[in-house]
Amino acid sequence: MPRSRSKLKVVTAAPLLALPRSPRRALKAAPPAAPPAGATQRIVEAIAEAIGARRLMPGTKLAEQKLADIFKVSRTLVRQALNQLSRDRLVTLEPARGAFVAMPSVDEARQVFELRQMVEAAMVKRLCGAITDAQIAELRDHLSAERSAIARTDVPGRTRLLADFHVVLARMLGNQGLAQLLGDLLSRSSLISLMYQSSHSAQASLAEHAAIVDALERRDARAAVRLTTGHLDNVERNLRLDPHSPDLAQALQPA
Repeated sequence: MPRSRSKLKVVTAAPLLALPRSPRRALKAAPPAAPPAGATQRIVEAIAEAIGARRLMPGTKLAEQKLADIFKVSRTLVRQALNQLSRDRLVTLEPARGAFVAMPSVDEARQVFELRQMVEAAMVKRLCGAITDAQIAELRDHLSAERSAIARTDVPGRTRLLADFHVVLARMLGNQGLAQLLGDLLSRSSLISLMYQSSHSAQASLAEHAAIVDALERRDARAAVRLTTGHLDNVERNLRLDPHSPDLAQALQPA
């Protein structure tokens, strides 16, 4: 009987999936966490606002590590913020000593007010031709807020509102660069007022602001410019930029 040949079926194994030659190369390290968006600017704005509100006095030391702890950021970000504030003339950086809130000189004080005169006079002149009735109503509301802060002796609130009046005018022109420039000048003006003991009262500033708004409502550009420059003249005039040197013999006499 013939022997039957057994048929063998050859089964081939399925090909293995290709593996990367080096598993280590396939695993990418996670990128380091980026600092919070705008962290440096947040520090800049907080310090500038504290200076404008007169909570930080001229000459105050701004220790990097302490600021890093307060804002929960690295000292690198704090250093970047202090460098920016130094460029804005709000902070002085001293080698081997650190950063300090700026102490403006008399010459710098005069230059700041001269610059404000030029900027704000041109600003209100242009605004007279563009301001709307809704913006006049907004300015009236701002004056009301100033009046309320003065009445309740809210010193930080009234200081902020009296300064913001000028920035509100700039924003009404739709020019953010102008508003930023004026904000920086106002922060420097606050330092100057602290350094040289301004005697210009909040009530006087409120009355002068109200007169400017009246001129804007009449669209009287000439009066608006005159009142604005007069207001700034009064603020500067009430600074002790020319202190009289005391007579030495008189100063040493016992009281």
